[in-house]
Amino acid sequence: MFGVVGCILCVVGSVGIVLHAPKEREINSVGEIWHFATQPGFIVYSCVAVVGALFLIFWAVKRSGHRKMLVYIAICSLMGSLTVISVKAVAIALKLSFSESNQFIYVQTWFFIFVVIICCLVQLNYLNK
Repeated sequence: MFGVVGCILCVVGSVGIVLHAPKEREINSVGEIWHFATQPGFIVYSCVAVVGALFLIFWAVKRSGHRKMLVYIAICSLMGSLTVISVKAVAIALKLSFSESNQFIYVQTWFFIFVVIICCLVQLNYLNK
């Protein structure tokens, strides 16, 4: 019963966020995402997310991870927030590479691919626990 209620709340919340979100401008290159990702605010958030995830992995999991599922969910959520921006960058790189210019010659594209791989592996590991 709790699972059904939880799923319904997730769907309703997601729909509400999408319907009321402001219109964002379209990003057309990996360089634009790299520009946004290197802004001080996002760098601070990324550092806090990574430090928070490492704290949960190396301290909270050992202490209470086997009893509290919220620790694993928090790790997956923190890593997922970083995965979203990286997947968007990789998707834009693929779109541009198939249409007009190869984006895989840029270091930024490979950095985002590396972040996607690491974050997905961490999420899969702790989601399965």
